[in-house]
Amino acid sequence: MIAGLDAVTTHVTCLGCGCACDDIIVHVRDGHIVEAEHACPRGIQWFGDGSVPSSCVSGACVVSLDVALDDAARVLAAAEQVLVYLAADLSCEAQREGVAIADVLGAQLTCLSACATLPAVLAAQRRGRAGSTLGEIRNRADVVVFWGVDPSVRYPRFASRFAPETRGTHLPDRRQIIAVDVGDARGPDGAADRVRLPAEHETSALAAMRAAVLGRPVDRRLDGESPVPEWVSQMTALATTLSQARYAALVYDAERADASDANTEALLTLAQTLNGPTRCAAVGLRDGGNRAGAEAVMTSQTGFPMSVDFARGAPRYRPELDVVERFAERDIDAVLILGAPASVPARIAEYFRELPSVAIGPRATESVGAAVAIDTGVAGIHEGGIALRMDDVPLPLRPPLTAPVSGVAALRALRERVERRGGSVGADAQ
Repeated sequence: MIAGLDAVTTHVTCLGCGCACDDIIVHVRDGHIVEAEHACPRGIQWFGDGSVPSSCVSGACVVSLDVALDDAARVLAAAEQVLVYLAADLSCEAQREGVAIADVLGAQLTCLSACATLPAVLAAQRRGRAGSTLGEIRNRADVVVFWGVDPSVRYPRFASRFAPETRGTHLPDRRQIIAVDVGDARGPDGAADRVRLPAEHETSALAAMRAAVLGRPVDRRLDGESPVPEWVSQMTALATTLSQARYAALVYDAERADASDANTEALLTLAQTLNGPTRCAAVGLRDGGNRAGAEAVMTSQTGFPMSVDFARGAPRYRPELDVVERFAERDIDAVLILGAPASVPARIAEYFRELPSVAIGPRATESVGAAVAIDTGVAGIHEGGIALRMDDVPLPLRPPLTAPVSGVAALRALRERVERRGGSVGADAQ
C-alpha cells in the first residue's frame, strides 16, 4: 500500500494478454494509476498510468462528440461498401454494437482474429477441437506439452497461474513438462524433457504421432529419408507418453506467424485422437484485448466467428476477405475501425490509410489518416462489461478509472444515426 492513495480497486481484469488475469489490485492517485499489484511487465505496460486522450476530430479539426458522430455517419453513408473492423480493447457489449452497425450498413465485418488465428479457426471447423478451460489444465493435466511455444515470452503469468508452476487439486504427483522445439520456436527452458523437431517436418511428425496413438506402424522412410531421422523415434515415444497420461495438454501458439493450415489441423487432429486412450486438450494461446470476445460475439450474433458479409441482407461467411489482396477486389471504399487502431496489424493498417476511415476507440485521434476519430476509454481500465479469456471463459471488467466518452455509448449513438439515415449504404449518393 502506498501512502496517500485516493482509491484502490481489487479484482481488476487485465487484458494485456490472453491470460486475462483477474487478480490485479490497482492503486489510483489524482486520477492516475500509480501501481498495479500482481501485474506482469506486460500488464503494467497495458495499464500505464491510465491516461488516454479524450478528443473528437473530423477533417483535422477538433469538434464536439455530436458533430463527430454526425460526420462519421455521413462518411459511412457515402460509401458503397463499408468494412467494419473490430480491433482490441473493446468490451463484449461494445463489440455487439459494432456487429449491429455492420448489419444496418450491409457492411463486411471482421476482427483481429482473422489475421492472427484464421488457420486455427478453419482447422477447428473442419476437424473439431478438444479444448478445456485453463483451470482444468491447472488442476488435472499431469502431462503438458508446449509445442513450439514458450509462454514466458508473451504470457508471463501463464506458468504461475496455470502450468507448470501451479499445484493441481487432482494431481497426486508432480506433472511432467515436455518442450517440443519446432525449428527456432522453442519451448520453455525449464522443461524436464525436450524434443527438437525440424520445422519442415512438423506436419509429418504430427501424423507419425497420430499413427502411433492409433497403434499403426510408422513408415520408417517418412519423408523419404534414410536412415531414419532421430525425430521419428522421439515423436513416437512422445505419443506413447501422451497416451499413457491421465490428462494430457497440448499447449500451442494459436497466433504463430508461420503456422500453416496443415500444421494446425494436424495438431488439433492429434489432440482429438488422444481422446481415445486418455483425455487430451488442445490449448491455443491468444493475445489480449478481448480478441476471443470478438469471435464469441460475432458467432452469437451472426453464426460465424469472423469475416462476415452483410451485403445481401443476411450474414455470409467469407474468410477469404481477410487477405489484403482481396480487399481491393471487393471494392471496399470506407472503413470503420472500432477499438484501438494501434492494434491493427501493420499490413492491414497500411491498406486502411488509402481509404476514407472512421476510428472510434482508445487513442483513435492518434491514428493516421482517419477522416473522423473519436477517443474513448479502454475496456477494463475505463469501462466495465464482459471480456473473454483465451479459453473463452467470460470475466467481469472492473474499471478503476472513468473516461469522458464511453465506447459502448458512442457506438450506440452512431448506430442510431445510421439507422435514422435509412440503414442503407450509399444513401447520400442516391
